[in-house]
Amino acid sequence: MKKLLPCLLICSLLTSACSTSKKAAVAVKPEGTSLANSGKVWASLWQQRSAEYRALCFQAYNLAKLRLDESLKQPGGKPLAVVTDIDETVLDNSPYDAMRAVNNLDYSQATWKAWTAKAAADTVPGAPAFFKYAAAKGVTVFYITNRDEDERANTLKNLQKFNMPNADDAHLFLRQTTSSKESRRLQVLKTHQIVLLCGDNLPDFDLLYDNHPAEANRTAITDQLRKKFGSRYIIIPNPSYGDFEGAIFNNNNKLNNLQKDSVIKLKLKVDQR
Repeated sequence: MKKLLPCLLICSLLTSACSTSKKAAVAVKPEGTSLANSGKVWASLWQQRSAEYRALCFQAYNLAKLRLDESLKQPGGKPLAVVTDIDETVLDNSPYDAMRAVNNLDYSQATWKAWTAKAAADTVPGAPAFFKYAAAKGVTVFYITNRDEDERANTLKNLQKFNMPNADDAHLFLRQTTSSKESRRLQVLKTHQIVLLCGDNLPDFDLLYDNHPAEANRTAITDQLRKKFGSRYIIIPNPSYGDFEGAIFNNNNKLNNLQKDSVIKLKLKVDQR
């Protein structure tokens, strides 16, 4: 019996530890968290903490500088311009995305605008240096974003905090009647020659991506435009959100988290063992 006591004590301690571990694991993950939002936690963590993300951003903007230098050697009749998106291209909104992810919240205009009102976003690695370089070479920077008009003042405040060039009303084109950026790009083309477009979402670059094309169509369009990526189109990594999400869910914005999880499981390539 004496020999059994230590064994019983050890078993009891192990059982207690396992129970505590299970409770802790459950506590970390909010009840009902979907695969989609769990994935966003990792996406935000990667964006904020990985050196690989920084390296990819530096790579993109280093390439942008090379392409800009090439364009400067062949000036056209109009002044040169670079057109850029803002969110996840110039400004880093990962704290907002992380807040949503850890609280299992879907995107909402209210929470988004509460975030942009703070004008607290940091910059994407490499972005300030590139755009300041472009301005120093006499190239005008235009910001084309799908933020709303009521976000104008705080958007400019956030850009001006980092002394971003051309951060003023004349060079900031917000969403008006449509999320398509084509009409705003055409507006820039009236006075300038666009030598580069920078963005994190494919509609930032080309009209072909407008109207929420299906996943297969987006792939086909990207293959069609492959020579422009790295030459005229400079894309910044964004694993957290974008039109790719809508395409995965067949542009159905009425799906609940359980339905989204089913689609994700169906579309993932999984090793069957």
